[in-house]
Amino acid sequence: MKSISKILVFGLLLMGSWVSAQNFVGEATYKTKRKLNIQLDSTKVNGEMRTQLMEMLKKQFEKTYKLTFNQEASIYKEEESLGLPNPTGAQVMMVRADGGDGELYKNTKEGRYVNQSELMGKIFLIKDALEPHDWKLEKETKNIGDYTCFKATKTIEREKREDTMKVNEDPDFEIKNHETETITVTAWYTLQIPVNSGPALYFGLPGLILEVNDGEETTICSKIVLNSKKADQIVEPTSGKEVTQKEFETIAEEKLKEFQERNSYNRKKDGNNIEIRIGG
Repeated sequence: MKSISKILVFGLLLMGSWVSAQNFVGEATYKTKRKLNIQLDSTKVNGEMRTQLMEMLKKQFEKTYKLTFNQEASIYKEEESLGLPNPTGAQVMMVRADGGDGELYKNTKEGRYVNQSELMGKIFLIKDALEPHDWKLEKETKNIGDYTCFKATKTIEREKREDTMKVNEDPDFEIKNHETETITVTAWYTLQIPVNSGPALYFGLPGLILEVNDGEETTICSKIVLNSKKADQIVEPTSGKEVTQKEFETIAEEKLKEFQERNSYNRKKDGNNIEIRIGG
């Protein structure tokens, strides 16, 4: 009789934890940092200008995002911040495909996402299917804040990219892609928040992803607030020109060429103009 009672109690506890898991709603704050490979011609960029340019580029990649999540969906959005002064009219164009520059809605239950993104003054609504991540669950653990996190990894193939800045040189300069490389993406997730989500387009683990490193960029959670009232903020964006991810990337390539041609012309008119292009 006692053993039956213990089984019933254990079953009720499991049911209680399952129910509570279904009600996990909250907001996670993430910060990003990125490695930059910047080449500057020291004969054309003095020390003060170099410092200003490097600070501006650092600001472009060190950003803060908020992920508002529940068991099925989430909104990932950059927090607004004041930009640094733009030294000597430097120009930057970055296009990100992972939701890092707009408002990203993910629905992991339905396997789809909607990314509302601005590109050169025009709003696009990128709608596409979520691509599953082939995560390998590792045994290694570590703490991030008050949360015990488990390690997960996956390997991906991508083109090597040069993030290069040149000053008053080749007017036909482009960011060139070279051979592909195999890299390991490392994620850290916590079972204490059993939500199938994470920053940007990352998802697919048995707990909220608190840190991701893809070899170039690190995204790490700095704060979590569990609050059911946040559920009202998970609203799918609806305004903008509807395109698929592939269509948006084609449009972005065309806009980048326009950007290069326009700034090549401006550089010929003004020998002191400095142009910066960073692949996103």
